Amino acid sequence: MDFDKNEYFKGDPWGIKEGVWMLGLSCFIVPVFIEILLREQFDSFFRNGLYAGTTMGFIMAIVFMLGVYFVCLRPCSLSWKEVGVRRFAASYWGAIAGWTIVLIFSSIMVLALMMAVGGTYENEKTESVKQNVTVFNFFIGFISAAIISPVYEEILYRGFIYRWIRVRTGKSWGMFISSFLFMVVHIPTYNTLMINFISGLVFAWAYEKTGSIWPSVLIHGLFNGLAVILTFLE
Repeated sequence: MDFDKNEYFKGDPWGIKEGVWMLGLSCFIVPVFIEILLREQFDSFFRNGLYAGTTMGFIMAIVFMLGVYFVCLRPCSLSWKEVGVRRFAASYWGAIAGWTIVLIFSSIMVLALMMAVGGTYENEKTESVKQNVTVFNFFIGFISAAIISPVYEEILYRGFIYRWIRVRTGKSWGMFISSFLFMVVHIPTYNTLMINFISGLVFAWAYEKTGSIWPSVLIHGLFNGLAVILTFLE
């Protein structure tokens, strides 16, 4: 049977329990027990913000993917297709390029506005990268930001959270709430929060139009990868 995107977004196989577990994992358990408690340990061990952040991101990816599997998929005997890990129509490649360009220009405008009111685009991650400019560090930063993060974040925040909220509130509220949560979990990088919110809207829209997380993974990866390249070049 052909995949019916409209039918896919009309319902989901999960209940309140799965939603509460995954929202708690993404908004409380991981931020408190990994991003706060473990980050200090990683910083002390590595004495390098890039290595500490990359290690923490890798652990987060494992925790989130195990959460999706053991909370959402395995108990219901579902495959990863249920969270959007499926092929998308070849005709959407043009939209992927277009949305990537839109996201880049939107980010430039947000950063320009921030700097105009006295803000800065610098944060701990970019400062760490600039202080350790090597080919090895570039590949670590690029793989983490352009490959690992986009895959697990899109499976979690779009494949499960957006769909779960959308089924219960509708498309508009689903996009807004999931993007707001995506923004909040990026605290304390306050200077990129608005960019994270806009990104969440773009990623959710791509998922909405295709029923696949891969377009949003590609847009996410291209955007993050470009940011890493520009940071190292600077």
